[in-house]
Amino acid sequence: MAKKKFTKQALSQWMKGEGPDSDVVISSRVRIARNLRNQPFPLMASPEQSSSAMEQLLCVAESGRLNGLGKIEQIRMSELTELEKLVLVEKHLISPSLANESRNSALILSPNEDISIMINEEDHLRIQCLSPGFQVREAWETASKIDDIFEEQVDYAFDEKHGYLTSCPTNVGSGIRASVMMHLPALVMTGQINRILSAVTQVGLAVRGVYGEGSEATGNLFQVSNQVTLGQSEQEIIENLFQVARQIIEHERSARGKLLDESFLRVEDRVRRSFGVLTQARIMDTKEASQRLSDVRLGYHLGLLPEVDSLVLNELLVSMQPGFLQMTFGEAMSPEDRDRSRAELIRSRLVTLS
Repeated sequence: MAKKKFTKQALSQWMKGEGPDSDVVISSRVRIARNLRNQPFPLMASPEQSSSAMEQLLCVAESGRLNGLGKIEQIRMSELTELEKLVLVEKHLISPSLANESRNSALILSPNEDISIMINEEDHLRIQCLSPGFQVREAWETASKIDDIFEEQVDYAFDEKHGYLTSCPTNVGSGIRASVMMHLPALVMTGQINRILSAVTQVGLAVRGVYGEGSEATGNLFQVSNQVTLGQSEQEIIENLFQVARQIIEHERSARGKLLDESFLRVEDRVRRSFGVLTQARIMDTKEASQRLSDVRLGYHLGLLPEVDSLVLNELLVSMQPGFLQMTFGEAMSPEDRDRSRAELIRSRLVTLS
């Protein structure tokens, strides 16, 4: 079945190439929220109404108008197991909200998983485009083209004063959420992170964890995104995020240089100690694994661990998560079993590099 290929591999094809500024920015994402005119929004729709909205949007995909994306796959959420949904969340292909909603919801995926279109999540339509490294402008261009394709075929809920209407008031207006996933270990280690993040929030941006709102920023990974969608054009939103992210990248690189100049031996000891633990440990929980992989990633980009493969580090971000672990080992696991299997998986991927 088509869905299997999306849950079998931890690393999406789009993540196998290093994008610009990938020493700091893991990935860039743009998500567009849209709803159908004269249709109740998903949270208020009856089963019949949500089914009608889903079929209407799937028809756009079936019409062939998205053929430029490659051989797209349509997956109805009712076809997926709870574990398969969890894996798709861990790969950032669907939101936790869509994973919890199986009634008349669907997913459209491009072959290399850089485009994910969610149907009947919080809104009727969520168009998500992902790019490796710092490519938020490129992700926006792709998302905008897909949005135009749908808008040619369906009537969006739109108000002349407020713009595109959405279930959540914070998305009203442009309906755009643009974000960059950033690895900021040096800012954390030098004690600058709170000052930087405080400045970011003052210019209309939000900082969250790896899985968005409500998630913890584990492994020194931070998701920086726009907070305002009303009263700003799409271009203004993208450019504001771009310029602020560019400044954060420079601050992180400056902090890394400071660490090398002032604390070289301590930094080298830290990254090699973490690498040693990861290649020897028999039990490893998610939080510790995230932190030690963050140290190793920093060591790789500072040239202290040239033997490490950056693609392996990207892969482990997903493959060590609870859902993917259970998918890999083919069984439901207790937390203790997962900690043991996580350590085994990490050892198997890193030990050949040491």
